[in-house]
Amino acid sequence: MVSLQEIIDSHGRIEKLVHRTPILTNLGLNELIGAQIYCKCENFQKTGAFKFRGASNAVELLSEKELARGVATASSGNHGAALAKAVTRKNGNVTVVMPNNSSLKKVDNVRRNGGEIIWCEPFQESREKVLNDFVRNTGAVVIHPYNDERIIAGQGTAALEFLQDCSDLDVIITPLSGGGLLSGTLCAVKNMKPEIMVYGAEPEEADDAFRSLSAGERLGNETTNTICDGLRAQIGMINFPIIQKLVDGIITLSEMEIILSMKMVFERMKIVIEPSSSIVLAAALKNKKEFSGKNVGLIFSGGNIDCDDLPW
Repeated sequence: MVSLQEIIDSHGRIEKLVHRTPILTNLGLNELIGAQIYCKCENFQKTGAFKFRGASNAVELLSEKELARGVATASSGNHGAALAKAVTRKNGNVTVVMPNNSSLKKVDNVRRNGGEIIWCEPFQESREKVLNDFVRNTGAVVIHPYNDERIIAGQGTAALEFLQDCSDLDVIITPLSGGGLLSGTLCAVKNMKPEIMVYGAEPEEADDAFRSLSAGERLGNETTNTICDGLRAQIGMINFPIIQKLVDGIITLSEMEIILSMKMVFERMKIVIEPSSSIVLAAALKNKKEFSGKNVGLIFSGGNIDCDDLPW
């Protein structure tokens, strides 16, 4: 379990490196859901996603000897780009294992921020094998996208800022994949204001966390056939017990619900988000009866999408 003090310390460590992202509201969405909606816009974060928080925290904690060995990770894109920027800022080298069906936008983002790419097949076992083989041959230091307490503490700084800037929230919803953002949010929120309800939003097509909570044990994905390319990972070994203990629920969404919510944000809020972000609005819309009259916080996780290939 990551402590609130670790998250506060992480915020102090990375505060000058990351953007303090804005919180936006929209009258039309408020009326549609019957609640006050507050959106923490990590799509405006450096490298275009919340991942820069955790990556920066983990890299700042590396020793000079560790940094000199090179840093490696496996990522569908957002963590890879964030880690690349955090490491190259300190003149280190980064290698990112990426699925060969990764978004071209995210591939470009990794390269633009200084990362070297090694391709793998688009399933968990291939990611792990290619990464393990590379580390065994090179001695590189691995910084995992979510199964790492340094990452969890860094991601928790988004929720820390959220509550500092918007103290009267009743509900917070985050996207859920490996669980870094949700577990960091839980460790922050449940130690600051335990009465706030915290939910994870997960695609029906990659619902391992929902099924894992129901089964009482960590399960793998039966499918990853979702437009949310950032939400295809299996929930992490460190993350699952945190989520199992603290989360108030996991809301699963269909592909159509996710796409329609994304389009709604584009049209009404005039900002760019990726499907992995729009899932939180989809969750609020799906449960608007439960959230009616409440102050609902949504964490938009990122905005890295190929605008030549929008899902509608």
